Amino acid sequence: MQFSHIPFSKTGSFSKIFLDYIDREPKLVTFYKYPPVLDSFRQAIKDISSQKFNRKLLVDVITEQYSKSNCQLPIANCQLLLQENTFTVCTGHQLCLFTGQLYFIYKIISTINLSEQLNKKYPENNFVPVFWMASEDHDFDEVNHINLFGKKVEWKNKKGGVVGKYSNKGLGDLIAELKTVLGDSKTASELVELFQNAYTKHADFSSATRYMVNELFGQYGLVVLDPDDARLKREFAEVIKDDLLNSSAHKLVGKSIADLERVNHKVQVNPRDINIFYLLDNQRERIVKANESFNVQNTEIKFSKAELIKEIELHPERFSPNVVLRPLYQQKILPNLAYVGGPAEVSYWLEYKEMFDHYAINFPVLIPRNFVMIIDASVSEKLTKFGLNSEDVFLPINELTAKYIKSISDEKISLESEKENLTKLYKDISQKASLVDATIASSVDADLQKHLKEIDNLEKKMLRTFKQKNETAVNQIEKIKNKLFPNDVLQERYDNFIPFYLKHGKSFIEMLKADLNPMDFRFTIFAEK
Repeated sequence: MQFSHIPFSKTGSFSKIFLDYIDREPKLVTFYKYPPVLDSFRQAIKDISSQKFNRKLLVDVITEQYSKSNCQLPIANCQLLLQENTFTVCTGHQLCLFTGQLYFIYKIISTINLSEQLNKKYPENNFVPVFWMASEDHDFDEVNHINLFGKKVEWKNKKGGVVGKYSNKGLGDLIAELKTVLGDSKTASELVELFQNAYTKHADFSSATRYMVNELFGQYGLVVLDPDDARLKREFAEVIKDDLLNSSAHKLVGKSIADLERVNHKVQVNPRDINIFYLLDNQRERIVKANESFNVQNTEIKFSKAELIKEIELHPERFSPNVVLRPLYQQKILPNLAYVGGPAEVSYWLEYKEMFDHYAINFPVLIPRNFVMIIDASVSEKLTKFGLNSEDVFLPINELTAKYIKSISDEKISLESEKENLTKLYKDISQKASLVDATIASSVDADLQKHLKEIDNLEKKMLRTFKQKNETAVNQIEKIKNKLFPNDVLQERYDNFIPFYLKHGKSFIEMLKADLNPMDFRFTIFAEK
């Protein structure tokens, strides 16, 4: 693989607020605490040291979760988490079937690499990469499929509720179907074995995802955490209570949104009056206030204020934070210095700083994840053939084809200069012939017209051939664009890692880890030789 980089601004794929954050535009500095540079972590370490964490509880929960999933516990990093000079670097994501889209992989690698860079820069401290499983998400349709070789591979399950508690029943049949598609190569067998061990030997989707992530990244010390735990939520109970009773997040985030809009930035997430769901078997429903009652939507469940407080104290596991409070929950239970996320995540985190200040919970350094496009050898060869480069592929298709057509100048098929030269030659011949006999000169002119007509016919033939070849090239360029931007989205937001693992095996992950730099805020292109 050869790799190159493209500035985010030249891809046409990122929001203005994200680009402004990367460029550290002055109008955004009040919406975050630390600039996204390694030197920021020195101050972040000092600031977070004043916040108290229940480290023993955190390690106990992680250890228990790994044990139930029959996973190899990253013992060294878990032991480090007990120490006051150990901090985490975190990313989070939904639980996606077979890891979902490629950027799932890139987020985790970015997080691991950032923790390693911090360990080198600040050797007096320890930094542990953490994958926060968004196991309480309930949008099953977003995570129940992958796109593979142009087809949708889908897990159909009507269970409902949070995805982490979905039974894996039926996934064995889906893996069997997948096996027929993947073939019988060594790498295909490795993948099938990984999926079988993950989904058929674990009861729920959360345990299966932990196992699979651990198999792919455990060797790098990654710690996987499922926040859906009563003990951890008890640590967050006061914030849950405050949101339900006082709507503090709605007020604070609402103010930040108004401030962002004043500097011409669009809102990514809108807070609700109450940002807490209630969890039931097969259900995750919003809690809404109606007069003096707190109602769970789509159920008959109602609480008075006193009953609600008692329910939080007795069953904190039944309360689930939404996208507004989830970052606060993460920073409450993890000694976390940085959150590694995509453009949408960075954008909505910028809405939350005032909320963090209100609760005296430290706001992390926001680090964009790595963004990657992989161009296979055949596509690389065609781009070279058409005089295009990896930066060109980000152009809209009409601009991309126009650039190619412009590069093939009409001068390459025009014979005007040749006709001019021939006319000049015949003029000289005609002048000499007229000195001998005027009638000969007229025959010379007739001969010129004959040859000019033949050249015109040849030029037309060349033009027809050019147009045919040009049409073929345009069609090929369109196919390249569709391959790298399936369904008009970035490759990393559509394709799964399976095709790349089939081709490269474990070295696919190793290559990404070796070459991706989380502090290089540019789009990375990997092109096969």
